[in-house]
Amino acid sequence: MFGKSFRHLSTVLKTQPIRTKHELPQLPYSYEALEPIISRDIMMLHHQKHHQTYVTNLNLAEEKLRSAAEKHDITAMISLQPAVKFNGGGHINHSIFWQNLSPNQTKASDELCQAMVQSFGSFDKFKDDLSAATVAIQGSGWGWLGYCTKTHRLKIATCANQDPLQATTGLVPLFGIDVWEHAYYLQYKNVRPDYVKAVFDIANWKDISERFAKAKATK
Repeated sequence: MFGKSFRHLSTVLKTQPIRTKHELPQLPYSYEALEPIISRDIMMLHHQKHHQTYVTNLNLAEEKLRSAAEKHDITAMISLQPAVKFNGGGHINHSIFWQNLSPNQTKASDELCQAMVQSFGSFDKFKDDLSAATVAIQGSGWGWLGYCTKTHRLKIATCANQDPLQATTGLVPLFGIDVWEHAYYLQYKNVRPDYVKAVFDIANWKDISERFAKAKATK
C-alpha cells in the first residue's frame, strides 16, 4: 500500500504541467512601518533573509522531488519530505504572518468577536490564552488562532519549528505569532513575553476577520 501511494504521487508529479516557482511575497507596508513594535532591522532580516531562504529551499526541494518521481525513486521521494514540510511550512507561515500585521489600527469584525466570546469567554481571555500558549513554546515555533471546520469554533494551537497549522492540526490558520528568535531577539532579547504582548498592538484584525469569514464559508 505504501509503495502504491508513492507510485501514484510519482504519476501525478510527472503529469502535472510545469508551474512557476514560489516567490518571496512583497510586504504590504514598508520595513519600518511596524516600529516601534518591530524594528526595521528585524523586518528586513526576517523577510529578506529568513523567508527568502525558505522560498529558495522549497523550490529546490520540489525540483528534486519531481526528478525523483520521474525516476520512480521512492527512497529519494521519502527523504525529501522533511525539506518540503519545513521550507513549505516556513513559506506558508510567513506569508500569513506579514498579512496578519499592520501599522494601522484595525478592529475585529462583530462575527469574529462573537466567535471569540463563544469559544473563549471574552476577547481578553482569548488574548491571555494565546499569549500563554505561545510564550510556553519550547524552542522555536508558532502560536496560532485557528478555526475548526468540524466544530465551527475557534481554537488555539501551537506548532513546532515551521510545521504549518492546517496540515498539522486541520485547523484553518487565522492569526499566527512567530516565536523563532530571529523574529524578535535583536529587539526584545530573551524576553519573549514582551514581544508576544506587543504583537497584539499591530495585529491586523481586518485580515484576521476576513480569514475567519472565508474559513466559515468553506464547506
